[in-house]
Amino acid sequence: MWVFLRVLGVLASLTLLHTAVSATCAPPTSTAAISDTVSQVKEQVGKAFLESRTRLMTAMSSEAPNTRQLSEYLKHARGQTRMAIRNGQVWEDSLKRLRQKMTNATDPNLDLTALSREVGCGAPVPVVRCDNSPYRSLTGECNNRRNPELGATNRALARWLPAEYEDGLSLPFGWTPGKTRNGFPIPLAREVSNQIASYLNEEGVLDPNRSLLFMQWGQIVDHSLVFIPDTELGNSTFSKEQCDKYCIQGGNCFPIMFPRNDSKVKTQGKCMTFSRAGFVCPTSPFRTLAREQINGLTSFLDASFVYGPEPSLARRLRNLTSPLGLLAVNQEFWDHGLAYLPFDNKKQSPCEFINTTAHVPCFLAGDGRASEQTLLAACHTLFLREHNRLARELKRLNPQWDGEKLYQEARKILGAFIQIITYRDYLPIVLGVEMHKWIPPYQGYNSFVDPRISNVFTFAFRFGHLEVPHTVSRLDENYQPWGPDLPVHTLFFNNWRIVKDGGIDPLVRGLLANNCKLMKQNKMMTGELRDKLFHPIQKIHGFDLAAMNIQRCRDHGMPGYNSWRRFCNLSQPHTLAELGAVLKNKMLAKKFLDLYGTPSNIDIWVGAIAEPLVERGRVGSLLACLLGKQFQQVRDGDRFWWENPGVFTKKQRDSLQKMSLSRLVCDNTHITKVPLNPFKPKSYPQDFVDCSTIEKLDLSPWASLGN
Repeated sequence: MWVFLRVLGVLASLTLLHTAVSATCAPPTSTAAISDTVSQVKEQVGKAFLESRTRLMTAMSSEAPNTRQLSEYLKHARGQTRMAIRNGQVWEDSLKRLRQKMTNATDPNLDLTALSREVGCGAPVPVVRCDNSPYRSLTGECNNRRNPELGATNRALARWLPAEYEDGLSLPFGWTPGKTRNGFPIPLAREVSNQIASYLNEEGVLDPNRSLLFMQWGQIVDHSLVFIPDTELGNSTFSKEQCDKYCIQGGNCFPIMFPRNDSKVKTQGKCMTFSRAGFVCPTSPFRTLAREQINGLTSFLDASFVYGPEPSLARRLRNLTSPLGLLAVNQEFWDHGLAYLPFDNKKQSPCEFINTTAHVPCFLAGDGRASEQTLLAACHTLFLREHNRLARELKRLNPQWDGEKLYQEARKILGAFIQIITYRDYLPIVLGVEMHKWIPPYQGYNSFVDPRISNVFTFAFRFGHLEVPHTVSRLDENYQPWGPDLPVHTLFFNNWRIVKDGGIDPLVRGLLANNCKLMKQNKMMTGELRDKLFHPIQKIHGFDLAAMNIQRCRDHGMPGYNSWRRFCNLSQPHTLAELGAVLKNKMLAKKFLDLYGTPSNIDIWVGAIAEPLVERGRVGSLLACLLGKQFQQVRDGDRFWWENPGVFTKKQRDSLQKMSLSRLVCDNTHITKVPLNPFKPKSYPQDFVDCSTIEKLDLSPWASLGN
């Protein structure tokens, strides 16, 4: 198995592994021994990664990829992210082998610095030279001049609390049968999902005050800040089959087992496949060797989902033959004269599998998840068009600008748009009365603020999974039903619905006029996600997103519910009465205690989403704290934040403040009637206005700013 041996000594001694050897110790592990071990492991891990990529390509070219393969397509690491994960795996496996050769598993003779150097952990990129460019880097490097790597891609997620693994290092709780946590057994993730998150009747679940676009914007923000790909399962077809077919746990395979009475047992067997998240090498000084998951994106709201987080992808996304600084568009299909995203023709596509007659591949965008579901793909299309619209307008104002200048200025404006909509329009709805408590008015950039995305935030922001309704409606120009409603599970990888079934306008109207789902304690997650995730057609079985979120908490070594309540200076319930008071629901509290035994063991995602909503908000008190803290740090630790003096001129900032999602729709679709507040569902026609009344972005402050 690709995991550390269980540590038998005192974990604190691990911090001293790289120190000088005392006179009474055995000779240090030789450089040659480290080199030989790393060389062997590199060969094994390299083979695993190559075989995994080959298997995925083969599966995508077949007529019947399964649910795991569809999921793997979205979670597959590429480029520098893949290299960072591979190094992390080599480091962990090498350490394991070296310890096996040593008499004492915590022997301080193991030179961790030498091991990291041999693996290649210490030299992720050439020495970064930070210039005075007015544009942020694609990778996030040099945002913070004191620490150029802070917030950059392919680094570890930040830990606000120390990791809690079963062995203190990498094994998740629930790994070893019979092993308890705080004296209580670990419930199956699927059992928690069944007991806490499930419901049958879809009546009365829609949010009367929030549009479907509110839900979709949350996913856009998430895909701007976080990408944690899976790592590889093993280096042989047999180990892959062990995980997929026989549910045998090992290495990075951590299957989600079904309870005996679960309905999925009859249709899917004993488990859902689950691959552990990609992780990176630990960094010197080695204060902890606990596994740390990777973030493949920058920690900044920089529109990376449009432009890509690394130069090689960014180049592929550009139209380099044009002097206008444009992004590349689809050359095969047009949306009544408006552009579509280009197709990703470099690799096999699950989107073609969904409708083999239509032959519509997945789209190529700055984020590899753009084709995950149709509404997300439609929004990606809007931003592609907006970039090109901005670039053309800037060229009209500044004929002397070359393509690079036009590209960078349009990118800078679009990044500001993402920030403004998120903080001005979206987060106040999420946080309600607690908005200003956690995100006070902007006071300027602070180089001492750590903008990195925290590990816990990757779970806190998944509250949006509870906002997804069970069906999506497409609407015509009169905001009346256009075709049948689409069950959510049919939207996965369904690009043909856009390209050959009406374009994006019917979908965008549905986002504007329809309601998202409201989180209710007795109706948390629709069965479309809880039983049919990545189940676009009848041939394959669906995953359970709630169970996957819970299993992922354990995979990441997340501290339990009460630890995070304490972190946020909230009460920590211990009894049924206390938990019932926090949740304002004694019946739900009893379900939790029947499953976990103690509130301290409740997995953070499911515990946090179960809390009653704060006034005028869409999350509970714990999530308000975690989300608010993170978004304040993302803003205040970003040197290129749109309000930071020097990023834009005063006149430009005044112009940017008038940007709106409604105007984005007007400028980039054939839609002519929109609501003034697109995050609130409206009735047509009384609550809609003509696009001519929506103020346009005045680009005149960008005129003649130089070459």
